[in-house]
Amino acid sequence: MTTTDPTADPTTAGDAGEASGTAGGPEPSDAVASPRVRRLEWGLMEVEGLAPGKDFALYPGGGHPWNWAVHGTRHSPGIQPGDARELLERGAEVVVLSLGMEERLGIAPPTLELLRQAGVEVHVKETRAATALYNSLAAAGRPVGGLFHSTC
Repeated sequence: MTTTDPTADPTTAGDAGEASGTAGGPEPSDAVASPRVRRLEWGLMEVEGLAPGKDFALYPGGGHPWNWAVHGTRHSPGIQPGDARELLERGAEVVVLSLGMEERLGIAPPTLELLRQAGVEVHVKETRAATALYNSLAAAGRPVGGLFHSTC
């Protein structure tokens, strides 16, 4: 079983001071924080403020278990636009999409087109790397959202 401690990502050190990008911008404490992933292993994620689960949709101010059936997500063709749209509607300006622990989850092309048209920063990574990046962005006070699949 693979276990990753997403809070141990060394890229989080020293980034918070550069989060706002401009002098006089909002401090991270003024923004609605994205919940951090506290534990990740095959088939299990623990997210601050939420009950443990398998897959999650996370965004500034909260998150919930990710029910693939709501928008028709399947491994192929992959993450559907409706799932990503929810992250945008909840204030995400950066979106992290996980491909699963074995990178078997695809991303439907219309989903990437939706995010491109919205002008948000998008990252697509294997789940462990996606979680580490998401936590780093959240720690820096960025309005980040993500879709995380903790198995294949």
